Amino acid sequence: MPLAGIEPERPPIIDCDFHNELDSIKDLYPYLSRRWTDHLETFGVRHPNSGYYPRFMDNREAARPPSGRRAGSEVGFAREDYLEPYNVTHAIMNPLTAVSSTLDLELGAAMAAAVNDWQIAEWLEPEPRMRASVVVTPQDPVAAAAEIRRCGADGRFVQVLFLGRMQEPMGRRRYWPIYEACVETGMQVASHAFSAYGHPITGAGHPSYYIEDHTSPPQAVQANITSMVVEGVFDRFPSLRMISVENGFAWLPALMWRLDAAWSLLRDEVRHLDRLPSEVVAEHVYVTTQPIEEPPRRRDFLTLIEHFGELASHILIASDYPHWDGDNPDVILPSGLDEELVKGIQFGNARALYGL
Repeated sequence: MPLAGIEPERPPIIDCDFHNELDSIKDLYPYLSRRWTDHLETFGVRHPNSGYYPRFMDNREAARPPSGRRAGSEVGFAREDYLEPYNVTHAIMNPLTAVSSTLDLELGAAMAAAVNDWQIAEWLEPEPRMRASVVVTPQDPVAAAAEIRRCGADGRFVQVLFLGRMQEPMGRRRYWPIYEACVETGMQVASHAFSAYGHPITGAGHPSYYIEDHTSPPQAVQANITSMVVEGVFDRFPSLRMISVENGFAWLPALMWRLDAAWSLLRDEVRHLDRLPSEVVAEHVYVTTQPIEEPPRRRDFLTLIEHFGELASHILIASDYPHWDGDNPDVILPSGLDEELVKGIQFGNARALYGL
């Protein structure tokens, strides 16, 4: 059933974080060669960590289709349950798979291609409102770049998906072939929350409780943004844009202030960075709303938006559908915001970014 509180008339929305889910790894078998289906049946997939700790919490039971399959695994039900009731004109799909942490690089490349072909056949073809993220193996940048170019021939892929914690921060030069392929194909790059890749989920080590996990993703994306700015990614690839997904956004102005202060003291170390880091961030970094910060006093949220200034045009609405902690598009933004600002966050900013 659709979420509660639906109005008959509502503005159009471009949802920048929709999760299309595999019901099981076997959903990929039609898109894999016999070699790899046999491999998966016999050996499975090897990852740096045996599982999430604390255990990852997943989807809303109310979003599970009548078939009993996993929530987010059937395009028809997602259409009825979410796209149509909420007037979603486009949804950017971010499939969270095991590909990005697969230790067998050859298997990882095959699985990445299979996920992308599955997205085309099972989601993009039957539902024209969908747009896809290219799933790649960042640990194998050459294979990742080749997959980006392959998918780039299909204009319905709009960005390349990184997960929050990889082997190294996103600015490192090992990833630059990926960004070069993004620029060649006109795609952007997104950093989505989570993925431990064998590391503790927080910067302080392994936590005891899921609540600690749930509040920690901004740590990783701040490190990735800092890395991309300081390492010179955006100077080398000036048309590239980076989207922080499912990390909230209240922290961004403070990060920009801190970066500028550090640069004023240490700029001789990074002479290739010849302008304020905040200027680079303001030009190249976008953020999604979910999970939106909800201060007890509404005026504090309005003050936060004031801190963003013109950068508010880089805020994108995101529902996180069908996850248990997703945001209802009807009530994501508090009342009292400027009408044009709201229209931009709900629709216009994403349309301009992705060329929709």
